[in-house]
Amino acid sequence: MSYHDESDEYPDGAVRLRNPNIELMDQDILYHLALGSGSHDLHQMFGDVKFICMGGTPKRMEQFANFIMDEIGYKLPAGTTLLDISQYSYRYSMYKVGPVLSISHGMGIPSVGILLHEVIKLMYHARVRDPVFFRLGTCGGIGLDGGHLVITDEAVDGMMRPYLELPVLGKLVQRPSKLDVELAKELQSLSTQDDPFETHVGRTMCTYDFYEGQGRLDGAFCDYTEKEKLEFLHKIHDNNILNMEMESLAFAALTHHAGIRAAVICVTLLNRLNGDQVASSKEVLNEWQNRPQAIVARYIKKHMGMTGPAPRPPPPGPKTVVNSKKLKFVREESQSYE
Repeated sequence: MSYHDESDEYPDGAVRLRNPNIELMDQDILYHLALGSGSHDLHQMFGDVKFICMGGTPKRMEQFANFIMDEIGYKLPAGTTLLDISQYSYRYSMYKVGPVLSISHGMGIPSVGILLHEVIKLMYHARVRDPVFFRLGTCGGIGLDGGHLVITDEAVDGMMRPYLELPVLGKLVQRPSKLDVELAKELQSLSTQDDPFETHVGRTMCTYDFYEGQGRLDGAFCDYTEKEKLEFLHKIHDNNILNMEMESLAFAALTHHAGIRAAVICVTLLNRLNGDQVASSKEVLNEWQNRPQAIVARYIKKHMGMTGPAPRPPPPGPKTVVNSKKLKFVREESQSYE
């Protein structure tokens, strides 16, 4: 078993890869994004990106892309609409709005882990500097009712261990699940007294399963009692764990390993001390799910210096497809790769 904790940010803000093999490849295919370093001009397409926002479902991240477009006043050319850049992968959705990427990461650690590998490589090929990654999601509150925001300062697994444990070549590798504490504090400072919700900073438990892993009583299997469940939930609550979800551990571990500043901000859908099933109406849930987006939008606008008129998008650049044969190959590989 090995413990890896070598992940300081690079002083020049560049995104670097810990993989010497990439430079030896004729082309690096990002299978699950339907992009390639030889088929596309990734620097032209993504070189201006500063904010990478990820959430569970394609629909939610399409909505966020439209929301952030309104918030920063980004105007698309007449007769055009937002494009799902990764539509030919049929796995994740990705939208670009000026310096903002809005990407769906699916459900659970394996899904978000695969995406992060490829998005980090995308940032490298695009020569992006000083990107900030956000996970915007939903969660179960531990001692918090529905509608609260939780900004994670440390992600832990189901055993309350602050690292991602990953079998690599038959050995267990432990990568610390650290997030940028100053970024978490700044996000919390952007909430106001007029907000119809409270914003908390604390620890997040990330589990590998929605049912048994989170101590639910309503799965297909349950080999524990309600008393045992509540004892566990009260125990983690006493250890400053404010919420449960299924992605933060990998999100924190991989961004930290890459030296990238990152934050996780989720809205609670229910208090798990009171039950397992979400009973709020669809309208209420939709409004709650907008709350992490609102805080992240404030951060983006602040760091874009938006105190005056909204910036205009740049004029169209040169074509982004640089090799049509390689593009066809990338699309074929993305559609068939499992």
